[in-house]
Amino acid sequence: MTRRPRRRAPVGLVVPALVGAAFLVLPLVALLVRAPWGSMGALLTDPAALDALRLSLVSAGAATAISLVLGVPLAWVLARSGLPGMRALRAAVTVPLVLPPVVGGVALLLLLGRRGLVGQHLEALGIQVPFTTAAVVLAEAFVAMPFLVVSVDGALRAADRRAEELAATLGAGPFLVARRITLPTIAPAVAAGAALAFARALGEFGATITFAGSFPGTTRTMPLAIYLAMQQDPATAVALSVVLLAVSVAVLGLLRDPWLVRP
Repeated sequence: MTRRPRRRAPVGLVVPALVGAAFLVLPLVALLVRAPWGSMGALLTDPAALDALRLSLVSAGAATAISLVLGVPLAWVLARSGLPGMRALRAAVTVPLVLPPVVGGVALLLLLGRRGLVGQHLEALGIQVPFTTAAVVLAEAFVAMPFLVVSVDGALRAADRRAEELAATLGAGPFLVARRITLPTIAPAVAAGAALAFARALGEFGATITFAGSFPGTTRTMPLAIYLAMQQDPATAVALSVVLLAVSVAVLGLLRDPWLVRP
């Protein structure tokens, strides 16, 4: 087997490529170099830090679960439904990908706040959503679900449908075809989308602080704790940042796992 000769990158691209790599990598190196490794354990076992860690992991997990339960069916409808308006709906549900998170928080307040379109009716029933842990989960799901929808939608649109059509001609119903053929086929895309959604939810800041506030033990997630710690205790902020960096690297490693990216 002959190896293809390696092509050298044009000289004019090497310098800007190195500058770009340095721009993206050096801040992470600085974070690791300046991390208080000697006191990391004590900083991370502080009750306030543990509360932020716990709340972040629980809320991000709940937001990912919501994204799976609602996002996979939504992606299915977008990819496979012949109903009119699907193109406009696809554009609408992906808007949170580019929407500033703080705007998303304002939008959630206008929907679910005490005087919101839906919130005023919930308030009449004694149900308050903003500035609660539920608000954290909803804010994170709002910004994270589009990542899963885009991933699953793309996989469904690119999937070979011949096996599904063959199963249907043999008498298999739509639910059986979806459960035995379609879902196993797109499982890597679903897992990758869920991992991206979890990482995005874990790092959410703008929509959370706008819609849920920053109350210790209730709505103060890790990004909010980092922001506040930078003004009072920078060492704790760096320690929490290292934890988020570790989670992000773990998600990246998960996405590169062969079982997630195999065709």
